[in-house]
Order: sequence, then structure tokens, then C-alpha cells
Amino acid sequence: MPVSGWCVEFYTDARGHSPVLAFLDSLPGQERARVARVIALLREFGLLLGMPHARPVEGIWELRAGATRVFYFPHTGRRFTLLHGYLKHSQRTPERIIEIAKRRWTDCLERSDGRENRSV
Repeated sequence: MPVSGWCVEFYTDARGHSPVLAFLDSLPGQERARVARVIALLREFGLLLGMPHARPVEGIWELRAGATRVFYFPHTGRRFTLLHGYLKHSQRTPERIIEIAKRRWTDCLERSDGRENRSV
């Protein structure tokens, strides 16, 4: 099957730490496999990926894999940057979770040459 050319990167802060990668690495194997499957779908379908796997939330996107949610945004050069992950515990996403993702989005755009983020 041909690859669509979409790249998925992990947000990395100015100190070189990737909190979203650390979060994903902390997940149990089965949950990590679910996330990997949905990330593969994001790579394959890009901007066309929709429900039940992805949905917009306040200007950014939410990747949905079981109880795990990962916020991301489309970036230049046919790439996505994964910003923040969390485990869903209620119907509504806590505002502080969305704010963390938005802060990282802003930071990523300010340092947008792309060298700060790790690809998968």
C-alpha cells in the first residue's frame, strides 16, 4: 500500500524533553498498541482522518484510541505534531488539558523550524 507521505512528530520542549512521548511510553502494552494503530491511520489518511479516530477540539485536533487521547495539529510539510496525551476519565475534556496542548502548540509554532520535534 503506498504511503501518503504524512509524517508524525512528537512535541519536544526547549530542553529536549518530549512529554507526549514519555506519556505514550508509560502506557500499558495494549493501550500503546491502540495508539500506534491510530497514529498509523493518521499517517495514511492525513487530514481526511475523522471520527471515530480524530476530531477537532478548540482549534487543535484530538486523536482517539480507546481511553487514550492525544492532541495534535497539522504542521507545514505534510506533518503532524503530537502535543499532549492523557487518559480519558469523563465525558468532557478538562480545560487544563486543552490549555497544556495549546501552550505546546504555540511553543512549537514559535520554534517552527522542526528540528525540535522527534519523528516516528
